[in-house]
Amino acid sequence: MSGARGWAVFRFHDYRAYVLCRFLWQIGLQMQNVAVAWLVYDVTRDPLALGLIGLCAFIPSVPLSLVTGPVADRYDRRWIIIISCILMSISSITLLLLLLNGWLAPGRMAPVYATIVLLGSARAFANPAGQALMSVLVPDDEFPSAVAWNNSTNQIANVGGPAVGSLLLTLGNMVPFVVSTVCFLAAVVLAYAIKARPPRAEKIRATWSVIVSGYRFIWSRPVIFGAITLDLVAVLLGGATALLPVFTRDIFMTEAWGLGVLRSTSSVGSIIAALALANYPLRWHAGRTMFVCVMIYGACTVGFGLSTNIVVAGLFLLVLGAADMVSVVIRQSLIQIETPNEMRGRVMAVHTILTGTSNQLGEFESGLLASFIGAVPTVLFGGVSAFTAALVWMRLFPSLRNREKI
Repeated sequence: MSGARGWAVFRFHDYRAYVLCRFLWQIGLQMQNVAVAWLVYDVTRDPLALGLIGLCAFIPSVPLSLVTGPVADRYDRRWIIIISCILMSISSITLLLLLLNGWLAPGRMAPVYATIVLLGSARAFANPAGQALMSVLVPDDEFPSAVAWNNSTNQIANVGGPAVGSLLLTLGNMVPFVVSTVCFLAAVVLAYAIKARPPRAEKIRATWSVIVSGYRFIWSRPVIFGAITLDLVAVLLGGATALLPVFTRDIFMTEAWGLGVLRSTSSVGSIIAALALANYPLRWHAGRTMFVCVMIYGACTVGFGLSTNIVVAGLFLLVLGAADMVSVVIRQSLIQIETPNEMRGRVMAVHTILTGTSNQLGEFESGLLASFIGAVPTVLFGGVSAFTAALVWMRLFPSLRNREKI
């Protein structure tokens, strides 16, 4: 896929609406997340408070992961997305009201944490439904291209949203929440505009066997299982993102603009890598490339942790963002392509809980550890752990290591 061929999938109206819908709700989530983290640390000056944000996002994901997959395979995925995006907009409006009424203060963070729980619940349903819906929007021969663009735009939103949210904070604390609300409501309209209706699925009874079938499927596929668990371990231990407000304020001695700079540099690297992969997909050595990128991610995390200058730190984050994007696109493409449509909702639900919530648990782990040993040692530990995990997984999963083509 290159040149005009790379853009051919966008000639389908439903796919265009879907990609833009998903992009908007993801970027809205990320803008809101970074704004909440900045405000909570600004009020509390406690790294543990940042960790609690990740814990609250994680709490609803575990029990809901048992039902979101069967729900996505049984009910209209469009309406699951619509309802989820409405709940996201409610959470954003709630946070905006908390700010307007001056309710953010030390010891009064409970309403913020409750709102994060609501947001995590909505995301738990939206992600597997959204990924499963894509399979019916394009012809089979266009599906690999659709996967590449979906992964790329999704990751651009995931890494670009925090950068945009950080920069919007410089305009006022309420601005990111206003913009995220608009994004969520626009996503509702776009989801409703999708005209395709998937074939009526067999009514699946919510038995225990059905609920855990996604986990069994992943366990039986070493390539998928290895890719998902590598990301889980690397992100759980290696994430420095949750501590960026600490580095911005206490190490680099800057304000919200500094957070925007750090978020933007990693985003630039990720966007460059995403666009390159969308137009020129990886043809060979997919498995080894993924492992090398995770090792680069770990090494750059260590470099960032040792930095005392915001420019040097930004350069490490630039390379880190590019490496992370390549590994994510390879992993998600493998999972999507190797999973049959009738299992895709359940498998993507498991993928969401194992990788999506690893980000949230990683934030909690980083905040908790930083409250004991400090932000810099926590980031160094995480970078070394991610690098080591890649080496170990290369030996544990030779079929993934030796995978040539996606």
